[in-house]
Amino acid sequence: MALNARLDHRNPLVFDTHELGRRPGALQRLTRTIDAPKDLGLKDVIGVPEGAPVELELRLESVMEGVLVTGTARAQAEGECVRCLEPVELELEADFQEMFSYPDADDRGRVKAEPADDAEEDEDRLFLEDGLFDLEPVLRDAVVLALPMQPVCREDCPGLCSECGARLADDPDHHHDAVDIRWAALQGLAGSLEDGDKDEMSGAEPGVDEKQEK
Repeated sequence: MALNARLDHRNPLVFDTHELGRRPGALQRLTRTIDAPKDLGLKDVIGVPEGAPVELELRLESVMEGVLVTGTARAQAEGECVRCLEPVELELEADFQEMFSYPDADDRGRVKAEPADDAEEDEDRLFLEDGLFDLEPVLRDAVVLALPMQPVCREDCPGLCSECGARLADDPDHHHDAVDIRWAALQGLAGSLEDGDKDEMSGAEPGVDEKQEK
């Protein structure tokens, strides 16, 4: 991971911690409203529409090893009910907390004598870059965890009719007459027998007439 100043301070999800300095215990509170980035949520299930307002409340605290960021994101999510496919809207509130480490400090806040060569040691850590940090990956993870994996329009949504696709909430008495497949077969057999009897009767009538004429 390259630890140089690659972040753009003009990005609304990039925050500056220079005011904190490296004074453990220093505290800063921030509020910011941003436009939701693309694909914020569970793709094709539910999420915050791109460009929708997202309210952020952040608490930045300087500690020995970096800056501890605690916050809450609020927005309106939109999706589709998994039972009846109707649109779903819900108020999203996602809490998160993440440590952004100083690139020259270890996990105990001590200054490293030399840059670490062990990539595995740092792969799960997020770092400050020239005093800046990018909140987007933290926000995305928090939103996904806060959203329902199977959104429903209401807890008791009955869904759709499995036979015709009708929305059952609109017609609670909706039903189809159940036909036992075994009785259906017998009914078909009875129908064929009745047709055969009729054919025999119609074939016998001419013979009777001929005898009467003789």
